[in-house]
Amino acid sequence: MGLHPTNNDTAFQSRSTEFIVPLSQVSYLCSNIGMRWQGQTLGETDASALPGLESLGGLVRSVTTPEFAGMTFHEVHAKSALNHVPSASAMPFDWTVNPYRGCSHACGYCFARNTHTYLDLDAGRDFDSQVVVKVNVADVLRRELARPGWVHEPVALGTNTDPYQRAEGRYRLMPGIISALAESGTPLSILTKGTLLRRDLPLLADAAASVPISIAMSIAVFDDALQDSIEPGTPTAAARLATVRAATDAGFRVTVFLMPILPHLTDSTAMLDHALARIREAGAARVVFGALHLRPGAKEWFWQWLEREHPELVPAYRGLYPGVSAYAPVGYRKLLSARVRPLLRKHRLAGGAEEDAETRPTRPGPVRTTGRPAEPARLF
Repeated sequence: MGLHPTNNDTAFQSRSTEFIVPLSQVSYLCSNIGMRWQGQTLGETDASALPGLESLGGLVRSVTTPEFAGMTFHEVHAKSALNHVPSASAMPFDWTVNPYRGCSHACGYCFARNTHTYLDLDAGRDFDSQVVVKVNVADVLRRELARPGWVHEPVALGTNTDPYQRAEGRYRLMPGIISALAESGTPLSILTKGTLLRRDLPLLADAAASVPISIAMSIAVFDDALQDSIEPGTPTAAARLATVRAATDAGFRVTVFLMPILPHLTDSTAMLDHALARIREAGAARVVFGALHLRPGAKEWFWQWLEREHPELVPAYRGLYPGVSAYAPVGYRKLLSARVRPLLRKHRLAGGAEEDAETRPTRPGPVRTTGRPAEPARLF
């Protein structure tokens, strides 16, 4: 079964004699039904569109698919691909590319939830189920990288929403992005929870012959029941560790982001020791760890999950993250570091706490105005 239009689409023709595509050629998620689309006219206002999308000039169509029950994908023609990180950010990169907005991983703690409110969508269920897909992102990126002012600064992928969420199996945006960056001589980094990364390992290995490429896998929870509860749309820890092994075998020095560590749920010495042992066994070379952040949008959604799944921990979390506080207190972070650092040495893993990571370069990159609020660049 393939993608189907919502009521916002103007036309749909199944098994058209004009354009029949076996979807198995382009997706690991869809079966062999051909289709033909006639998209909406660009630049027009659609009174029946979702709030915030009715005047989105690049909206092509909104579609659903049985493989993603309850989800809608809003395909757009993006005007820009490169996102310049604000100069005040402490992130160790100046540029990002985000092919998707919203994420089917549905992580209860995801910091990026609040970016959906820019579209008048909510930071909770809408973030998980209303995903914006920049279907032309690779072509736009190629044009931007070809500009004379581009100086081949590193570009980070996966700093906002995950580029290898399940929809990537259908849309295949990452191969074009990787090729565009590599062919322009631009270094790149990838941070993901998605095992679909394995599909692109041959392409990445070839690209690494011409530009520096770093790969990181995010694995926060090693208890399957807890992982399914707080990250219901993500691959299991075992599947992600297998991807770490595959990337290592392909010649990459893989980093694992052991983040976020959840107070009173995943922060015991025994749990951390178990996690790091499995990470080491998978072949990772480096680990970056850090405590849970609860920024606006994520915080409200996380509280709902905590009150439903672990009401006994609500008072402790209210104490750790009072009011508008987004970060665990310094005392807790020091305690966590004291637990993890000896275990890193025990398992012969490089790395350290997220706050020890290298800060971004101070030289400014070429500034580009997009006309919309910049998508914040954060690791989590």
